[in-house]
Amino acid sequence: MSTISPSFHLDVSGTTPTPFWRQVLVEFRKSYDTRAGFWLLAAIAGLVALVEGFVLVLTLVNGTSIAYSDYAIIAGGITSLLLPVLAILLVTTEWTQRSAMVTFSLEPRRTRVVLAKLTVSVLYVVATLVAMNAIALVATSLCELVQPEQTSWRFDVSGTVGFALVQVLTMAIGFALGALLLNTPAAIVVFFLYWYLLPIVLFAVGTIREWLGDLLEWVNFQAAVAPLGDWQLDTAEEWGKLLVSTALWIVLPLVAGMVRILRAEVK
Repeated sequence: MSTISPSFHLDVSGTTPTPFWRQVLVEFRKSYDTRAGFWLLAAIAGLVALVEGFVLVLTLVNGTSIAYSDYAIIAGGITSLLLPVLAILLVTTEWTQRSAMVTFSLEPRRTRVVLAKLTVSVLYVVATLVAMNAIALVATSLCELVQPEQTSWRFDVSGTVGFALVQVLTMAIGFALGALLLNTPAAIVVFFLYWYLLPIVLFAVGTIREWLGDLLEWVNFQAAVAPLGDWQLDTAEEWGKLLVSTALWIVLPLVAGMVRILRAEVK
């Protein structure tokens, strides 16, 4: 007669699940705690400081007129170019550095991990708004001290809100491409090809036939989002183009990327 020892089961039903805010903090730390993330953030900060300093010196030397919003726009233009790359790194680093096994072992709910990464991307947009306005405040104050007659404190609230929304959408595109491809170099290359080359191709194709040009306006995200940046979405057609292009270039890749992440084998 043989005896079978009962298997031991550890009851973890009473364990408190990891709160979402802690997951966000973990993903935020990952964004700068790697060499790629750290140097990307350092490059963004250094480039903004260099360009803003150059504009400030040039303005004071030449005595040209400048406004608060000008400094904010300069900083925003630089960050809008590189922040989507950070969103890509947030998603792809887990897979390119083989840390996905640890991440998804500590938090098996992959959807929460992806949502935490997406939240960090949005928080970086908020931090960018704060930083660019702080830089604009300092630069404009210096201009006010040296040349008060040539300095304006003009501030466009609607333009700032529009810029923030455009930046969120741009970050979302980078995030969606990263989730879809799960490969850092490929996602970065595809993003820059999409952002700079695709509008030229669409414009060239649209010149062949008038009806084709009208149709492509509904899939050209850069053209559709331009009125939002200026806060001038005045017609239903402009809203429609924005919604259609957003669904095509953000929602669909993001959904496909989520499905891939949920089904991907962690090695």
